[in-house]
Amino acid sequence: MARSRQDGRGEPAAPDERPEQKPPRTGWRRWAVPTFKWGSLTVLGLFVLGAIGIGVTYARMSIPQPNDLASAQLSILYYADGTTELDRISSAEGNRESVPLSQVPKHVQDAHLAAEDRTFWTNSGISISGILRALKTSVTGEAQVGGSTITQQYVKNYFLTQDRTLARKGREILLAIKIDNQMSKQQILENYLNTIYYGRGAYGIQSAARTYFGKDVSQLTVGEGAVLAAITNAPEMYDPANGEQARTNLERRYAWVLDGMVSQGWLWAAERAEWTELPRINPRKANTYGSGPTGYITAEVRKELNAIGLTDKDIDQGGLRVTTTIEKKAQAAAVTAMKGNLPDKVDGGLVAIEPGDGAVVAMYGGADYQKSQWNAATQAILQAGSNFKPFAVLAAVRDGISTRTQFNGNSPQTFHDVTINNFGHVSYGMIDMRRMIGRSINTAFVALNEEVGPAKTRQAAIDAGIPADTAGLDTTLTNVLGTSSPHVIDMASAYSTIAAQGIRSTPYLVKSATSTTSGFSYVATPKTTRAFDKDVTADVTDAMTYTVRPGGTATKLQGLDRPVAGKTGTSEENRSIWFSGFVPQLAVSIGMYKPDAAGNPTTMTDAEGYNLTGGTIPADIFMEFMQPVLQGVPVESFPPRAGVGDNRVTIAPTTPRTGTPTGAPTTTEAPSTQSPSQTGPPVPTRTVPARPTLTRPPTRSRPTFTVPRPPRPEAGATRSRAG
Repeated sequence: MARSRQDGRGEPAAPDERPEQKPPRTGWRRWAVPTFKWGSLTVLGLFVLGAIGIGVTYARMSIPQPNDLASAQLSILYYADGTTELDRISSAEGNRESVPLSQVPKHVQDAHLAAEDRTFWTNSGISISGILRALKTSVTGEAQVGGSTITQQYVKNYFLTQDRTLARKGREILLAIKIDNQMSKQQILENYLNTIYYGRGAYGIQSAARTYFGKDVSQLTVGEGAVLAAITNAPEMYDPANGEQARTNLERRYAWVLDGMVSQGWLWAAERAEWTELPRINPRKANTYGSGPTGYITAEVRKELNAIGLTDKDIDQGGLRVTTTIEKKAQAAAVTAMKGNLPDKVDGGLVAIEPGDGAVVAMYGGADYQKSQWNAATQAILQAGSNFKPFAVLAAVRDGISTRTQFNGNSPQTFHDVTINNFGHVSYGMIDMRRMIGRSINTAFVALNEEVGPAKTRQAAIDAGIPADTAGLDTTLTNVLGTSSPHVIDMASAYSTIAAQGIRSTPYLVKSATSTTSGFSYVATPKTTRAFDKDVTADVTDAMTYTVRPGGTATKLQGLDRPVAGKTGTSEENRSIWFSGFVPQLAVSIGMYKPDAAGNPTTMTDAEGYNLTGGTIPADIFMEFMQPVLQGVPVESFPPRAGVGDNRVTIAPTTPRTGTPTGAPTTTEAPSTQSPSQTGPPVPTRTVPARPTLTRPPTRSRPTFTVPRPPRPEAGATRSRAG
């Protein structure tokens, strides 16, 4: 007799205890009605309950209209309060305009079907094979693949979020089926064509036709329709404006679309032969944003969103809600002050930064972004002139040299065959660093730079916030006179480091950002680091207050009735003028230049022919900006002077510097009053008797410097040998 199987205890089971054998199920019963039990419910019960749930969900689900998505597709920027709207991000080419399907040529419709859904007219709104592939990628996290029907794409892109989850995929399937049952195929196709994204900020076939080909959709040719159909799959990959690889990608997909039209009987082979090459595609236009100065802020915000990790497609598809760092009152004051003071044909930028944080609270990059996309605050490079001099004082104090140390301020002086003059050829005799800053004395600053070393001055500028790759930022002896050409935002950042008692912060404009169409969320964290000891910046700040004190180059700022530190700046031949300064709560930089027809910087004069200097219009703008911004803001004092190096104060030798001048003397900066540029009586030379020379053992040896002549100004910049 055959051996019986054993039971769970190892004992043979009796023949009559064997379970009854049922014939195996086939077909749908195999998966629809399994018989093993799970508690008190069978899998059949679970299946029935699930089906009921899906049915209820399907019955309750409503179909939104495409136009309901218009607001969701906008990305809105807010002021720092998070509620007041600043601007809306859109593309220069991305205005949505719906058109009836009858206006779209049949060959354009067919091209899109050949590219995205060749069974569109016969399917039920979903693709089973595509769904299975999507389920696999949702579970495994693999790269997404195509396969969704046009109806599914319509649902996914414009009614749901872009999350890659099974729940979203389930809603997509149900909504696609419902749309296919309740709407005609023609209506679905019309809505799809009016809402699909084509890149370059263009939503809908009409916008795409104007963006890529500059014509109405009704005028699109077979080849142009095939291009647009090919691009929809992945605009960043197929837009030829993105480079040669993108063009190659487009050529391949373009051919595939046309061949598909032939295979489906929608295009004669003879017609296909006429379209072997891509039709001419318009170059991409620059993005345009809000009118007036606001557009420059929006453009910078977009760049920052890219840096955070959002692609152009993420931004163009909309739904972002971005809170910026821009304070409405400060921005309004910046626009009013700049527009009310900039002379005709003079460009200028203003940036205001919160010290110790880096938040940009105001930015003026130009009068109208729609007319010119060149941002005078972040793109224009202006020769720093005397705005650079505080970095030499930073370097000196960090090296233990007291701001009470005196240097020879007579004019002219020759340093290694380069003759340096003070503004108006005024001689000041022996003068300490505080008054050197206040009166912007070129000869004394070159002597200081020789003492501390130009490499240390350069490094102090970098540590404060001037980028190391700034044009002209070198280690020649005259770098202290501002031969480098930073951006206005760079100078505002560097001065904010001094205002923050040595804490350097990275400027930023995006305070927070969320998305209404995805789970994206971002909150900025200020990036700060200590660049200087607070005793160093306390002494430098004290010295910079001499710019505003009697005898300084910006005494008008005493009208703010609170402590102010800053520095005027004027380059050689007045080709760029600056004022950068701060109160404890806010650092501001203003830079101006006047380009000629070729973009080269030219001398700036007022209506009466007087040279414009940093102590004139830039200081006026600073005053008019700060007055409303600081209204209601508590008056704070700067940290008291620490007296670094006071115990070893030295007076530099007064040995006269002589020599034959080589080239034009370097003459920069002016007091608050103006001086004629070409006309008027000559300015008399005032010589201040030198104080007695004090001698002491040298604290360091002085290296020999080579002082090459700075290059000629470049187009668009304001570069010269001046400070």
